Amino acid sequence: MRGDEALSPWYDAVVEVVPQLRVFDAHTHIGNSDPDGFRLDADGLLTGLDAVAGRAVVFPMNEPSGDYGEANERVLADAAASSGRLVPFCRLDPNGEPVAEAARCMEAGARGIKLHPRAERFDLGSPVVREIFAFAERRRLPILVHSGGGIAPLAEAVRELTAGFPEVPLILAHAAVSDFTALWRRVPDCPSLFFDTSWWNAADLLALFALVPPGRILYGSDSPYETPLQNAVLTLRSAVQAGVQPEHLPSVMGAQLERLLAGEAADDLGPAPGTGRLRSTVLLQRIYADLVCAIAEMRIGESGYEGLTLARRACEGAEGTEEEPVLRSVLALLDLYQDYVDQGAGEPATAHAPGYPLVASAAAVASTPDAPLPTGAGA
Repeated sequence: MRGDEALSPWYDAVVEVVPQLRVFDAHTHIGNSDPDGFRLDADGLLTGLDAVAGRAVVFPMNEPSGDYGEANERVLADAAASSGRLVPFCRLDPNGEPVAEAARCMEAGARGIKLHPRAERFDLGSPVVREIFAFAERRRLPILVHSGGGIAPLAEAVRELTAGFPEVPLILAHAAVSDFTALWRRVPDCPSLFFDTSWWNAADLLALFALVPPGRILYGSDSPYETPLQNAVLTLRSAVQAGVQPEHLPSVMGAQLERLLAGEAADDLGPAPGTGRLRSTVLLQRIYADLVCAIAEMRIGESGYEGLTLARRACEGAEGTEEEPVLRSVLALLDLYQDYVDQGAGEPATAHAPGYPLVASAAAVASTPDAPLPTGAGA
């Protein structure tokens, strides 16, 4: 899937420290109408999940018409045919008749709700959103809310919703990057608030794992925008680097989500580890900055050539330095990326440049020097 099968050694290396791992992805989409150009069907999603032997929550991608009835039906049907590997959430547009659609979908087997303030152009503090939360509270349904770019500040609405509907698990997608600074200190006062890891930037996930208790964090890939394997590598490496205990990683990677979907109380895994384990060096910071510049271009379909070239040069000549093992691993990923591009491998419908997951993973390795690295080809 988009060349990321080559990431398996990096995934296997960090999984070795995780006991009894069962991956359950909190954030995936399927659909073929999204204006952003991404496309994914259930077969493609299941193929991506095969790389981590995982299951996933799934909901529709954006429907420009705003009518999610048919899209929700497709998700429900695909989930029913997946032998339990896909768990359906319904996507609601608060500008229509969201509670009626939610009730219809729950009767058909949906297990939660997805809201997207940017795509559907609504305010999370609006009265109709409270109606949706009231419906969810009666059935103890989790609600996942887009909390990435392109939305108005939502921290105050989150505070009001978690206070008013304490039985509704509210999952803020994309590590709540839109409002993380305003939100992370409120976590102790909001026991129903959770964050998923469906984001690409290691700096944001390191902050999430350092400052938010591990029991409030759920692995999510954002497939097809990222892949399950790519984001699992980033999530696990960031958690290890931040100091999350190995015995708590199964909760992050799926066990806590299982509890929420079963209507059970979340496990309390203790406080956030703090920032004491976060570290870098000037050499690693240079490489990470170069790779982020490349990633920013690759996410809109451009080559990222200059950033990739500078990152590669910054990795060379590091023999005998403390960073040498990490730099060798970054170079191995950049070599795999170049091989993938040179082979002219086909890509699914996506705005990302070919081989993007390999470059994003190289940035993750550069920012997590204390997480395990593969031997052999990944050394």
